[in-house]
Amino acid sequence: MHRFFADERGLVADGAWLSEEDSGHALRVLRLTPGDEIELVCAPGRYVARIAEVQAGCVHVQVLQTLPSTEARAQVTLYQGLPKADKMEWIVQKSTELGAFAVQPVAMARSIVKLEGKDAAKKTERWQKIAREAVKQCARICVPQVQMPRRLAELEAELCGLDLLIVPWEDARDGSVRACLEAVREKDAPRIGILIGPEGGIAPEEAQWLAQRAGGKLVTLGPRILRTETAGLCALTMVLAGLGEME
Repeated sequence: MHRFFADERGLVADGAWLSEEDSGHALRVLRLTPGDEIELVCAPGRYVARIAEVQAGCVHVQVLQTLPSTEARAQVTLYQGLPKADKMEWIVQKSTELGAFAVQPVAMARSIVKLEGKDAAKKTERWQKIAREAVKQCARICVPQVQMPRRLAELEAELCGLDLLIVPWEDARDGSVRACLEAVREKDAPRIGILIGPEGGIAPEEAQWLAQRAGGKLVTLGPRILRTETAGLCALTMVLAGLGEME
């Protein structure tokens, strides 16, 4: 069944209009017509719907059935140290598929890439589009918000407000994701952050700041050193699986 997003008006009287982009795709590419059934995504729900009418190139659908939610109970934000090349696109796409609540690129001491101003805005717009397309592919409901890149120090208040901040660090000698999760296992919708360093890892002074100022839990992901584009996805999978979100 083809999957489409409702426009900004959302559900009105058990019906909705598809977004302009999705209306065009439904009519011109897929050649759908009134009577065809689709899957409608309209946060915070998803539905089986039937195309009811077409007006001036816009598709109106009628909701037939509510479908089970595919969103994770835990709100996990991936704080990703800015990587080189197009690795951030891969990270955004795959973390969306896994169930990340949001993605925050972070400029860190060992980040080679420097993104500011118009370049940062352009990249962020691109990443947000990738997240939106990934939501369609993986049958999620909510599109993760991809934030503009920020420096680590600018995130102090946000990090301190989390229920749990997990910081995989190659120099950590103990601490595990599993042990950290015990503190939030009974919460209905725990707000969890995972902070990953860029190529070269997290600098010692940053690790100290995260532990002392932001309440971060320094952990190891095992005996092997993972690339930055692998570490975040690994940690995200461990968190969601540990909370029973991948069963």
